[in-house]
Amino acid sequence: MLKFDADKLQEIFETLVEKDKFSGTVLVAKDNEIVFEEAYGMAYKQFNVPNQLDTKFNIGSLNKLITRIAILQLLQKGQLELDDYVGKHLPDFREDIAKKVKIRHLLSFTSGMGDYFNDIFTASLGKLRKISDFVPFFIDDPLLSEPGEKWNYSNAGYVVLGLIVEAVSGMDYYEYIRENIYLPAGMKDSDHFEVDSITPNLATGYTRYMPDESLHPSERRSNFFMIGSRGSPAGGGYSTVKDLLLLDKAIAKESLLDSNHSKMVFRPLNVDPDSIPKSVALAGGAPGLTALYIKFIELGYTFIVLSNYDPEDVEPLMEQIRDLVVPKSNQGKVVKMRCDE
Repeated sequence: MLKFDADKLQEIFETLVEKDKFSGTVLVAKDNEIVFEEAYGMAYKQFNVPNQLDTKFNIGSLNKLITRIAILQLLQKGQLELDDYVGKHLPDFREDIAKKVKIRHLLSFTSGMGDYFNDIFTASLGKLRKISDFVPFFIDDPLLSEPGEKWNYSNAGYVVLGLIVEAVSGMDYYEYIRENIYLPAGMKDSDHFEVDSITPNLATGYTRYMPDESLHPSERRSNFFMIGSRGSPAGGGYSTVKDLLLLDKAIAKESLLDSNHSKMVFRPLNVDPDSIPKSVALAGGAPGLTALYIKFIELGYTFIVLSNYDPEDVEPLMEQIRDLVVPKSNQGKVVKMRCDE
């Protein structure tokens, strides 16, 4: 096993910053103890406000992990089952989704549902305040495949999971997440903050995507008109590297779920049995934001990278980090997630 090289990691980030390919915060933990943490670049370029370790970044699709934990909590309490159809908890939902799609399908991206980033979404960016506001973006879209038949990445499916959390718990989704995940884990700087509210230490996203959707080689603009006013169960909440480490610890210490259900958070799929080590890599990204959460399970390392730059600039870090920790000769497949009994 290789020893983690903090100097090499620092060099990687300094090189990226020099090339204007990274702005954000980085945290590395070994067996839950921080061994590297650093902030780079600007949280708010207009007034030269630097990123700090407590800067709150949009974490994109990492919020799906939060929604997944919420569903597992309700499963643990016996308030739902993975094979429940959507209609059991949302009886007035569109008939084919209500009668064909199971919670299991939604969690594993096999529901046949797709995304909701379309013209209707773009026209409603400033009006997103509650989970039901996202439903019109996809409710009339036909299923891409029969439920359980194919894998299709689906933001729409995770919005439906958020609606199920509300229906089963009797609580607003955002309130449920605050009280049952963020508060118990000690994540005081995490929430689905509204971008037009006054939130201290909130990073502005900067993107090379121009208004005509072309990708500029160097110019950056605020992503304010490219993301919604509030995130959903599929993504768009905010957190910090230290809060996400607290979440990582809470999962490992089984303080959010019992032992059986904690094992379901990162259940492996398609693992190369000869790979050393097994790993989990989750990412969230959109114009002006990237979030990486990488766990080398057997080595005990967790890497958390949050950025207010585009995925095209930041996501190559995943390979660089893996090369830094694991010899190429020992690298196997990255673990995907599923939620099975």
